Amino acid sequence: MAVWFTIGVALFAAIGTFLFGFDTGIATTTIAHQSWINYMNHPSNGLTGAVVSVYIAGEAVGALTQTAVGDKLGRLRFMELLCVVVTIGTVIQTASVNIGMFLAGRALAGYAVGGLVATVPIYLSEISDPRYRGLIGGISGCGISFGTMASNWIGYACSYAPYGPVQWRLPLGIQIPWGVIMFFGLISFMPDSPRHLIRKGNVEQARVQYKRIRRDLAADELQQEFAAMVAQIEYEKEREITSYKDIFRLFRRRALVSIAVQTMTSLTGVNVIQYYQTTLYKSLGIDSHTILALAAVYGTVAFIFNCLTTKYLTDQWGRRKMLLSGLGGIIIVEIYAAVMQREFQNTDNRVGKGFAILGIYLFVVAYYGMLNSTTWLYGAEVLPIALRSKVMGLAAASHFIVNVAITEAGPSAFANIGENYYYVFVACTVFFFTVAYFYFPETKQRTLEEIAASFGDKVITSDKQDDGEDEDPDAKCDSQRVEVVYDERA
Repeated sequence: MAVWFTIGVALFAAIGTFLFGFDTGIATTTIAHQSWINYMNHPSNGLTGAVVSVYIAGEAVGALTQTAVGDKLGRLRFMELLCVVVTIGTVIQTASVNIGMFLAGRALAGYAVGGLVATVPIYLSEISDPRYRGLIGGISGCGISFGTMASNWIGYACSYAPYGPVQWRLPLGIQIPWGVIMFFGLISFMPDSPRHLIRKGNVEQARVQYKRIRRDLAADELQQEFAAMVAQIEYEKEREITSYKDIFRLFRRRALVSIAVQTMTSLTGVNVIQYYQTTLYKSLGIDSHTILALAAVYGTVAFIFNCLTTKYLTDQWGRRKMLLSGLGGIIIVEIYAAVMQREFQNTDNRVGKGFAILGIYLFVVAYYGMLNSTTWLYGAEVLPIALRSKVMGLAAASHFIVNVAITEAGPSAFANIGENYYYVFVACTVFFFTVAYFYFPETKQRTLEEIAASFGDKVITSDKQDDGEDEDPDAKCDSQRVEVVYDERA
């Protein structure tokens, strides 16, 4: 089946998001090892904090680079370049002999991972069958949660290693082969994006790639889908805009939806909870080895629920319902977690502390099960091809910039207002729930060319005219020749 080929491609592409999850997670355990602190000659709090901040800054720059060169180089070539950079960055981190060298490796790795996280969802959305795009695109989110899980378990295992550099060099070194593996997948069997090839004028090459991807279709069906795709992209090329002023004037809603869906993920508090869960466990009086084990279980729960919902809900239930359910669940869970921690963190009530820990695990179910399965794909698929790299890079950069702001504020916030920091994220999540309810359309089962109707754009087809008012917004659209006339209301 063609879908299995595409799943295989998606698994290789998800190495890029795996590296994001792994390298983000492993930093927490690395800087906690006394052997790392001693080897790096007891770096100041500022330098230790820079281990996280320069990485996130690198991610933001990498995502913004994608806006500038992603379309020029193409999806595959850009990811190949980033695989080389991330491998160099992880080698430098692993071989570091001082804090300056370590930070340089973190910055390089962050740059590459930021570009990969912005590009992989675009690539997967463009090669996916509309029927399975939620599954295929959702694999990028599973890569993130798998990286988080792997880093937590490896960090836990290395806490038992003999004192010395092996405690932190080994976990960092485990990343090195993955960039190489992804690179060889990109240059060997992974197909190029047919949509990007059409946009660059390589229509016949795009046809060859599309036949590889949609090998399940009969010849006439394949020709019909391909013709619709070519017509739509050529129509967009004739009216292509390049300035961000015009992008936000003519495609304001789509651009803001893509950026909002990435910004809201950080403002749910997921990164604060993930980075500082060990601090929260410690405040409940739990010993260090148990803390690392709980963090590893956290990552495992994240990965399991991420995979289950990607497989069974994203295409069947739809993106909109998952986003609203996830945001609603997070509001309830964060209020619960704040109350439980306030009541039991300074007591000897073991049962109460168990309920407090349960709040953290309920959060991971809501976030990774509903949002992480959906957000990275959704942010890419709502955009026209001409804007996909430009706006998706901005969206990813907004995610990283907000992330660094709230995580840097985390220690001070927990010290001054404690569990009340959760209520900041509750307020943000309530806001984004309202935005999603009124402005986020459903995209399941639609081709990327058909999604324009969901934003109120006029869609002209060969046998009917659709002005953007679908009777059934969740209905599957037939494959047909589609032309979209963009309206400034969008």
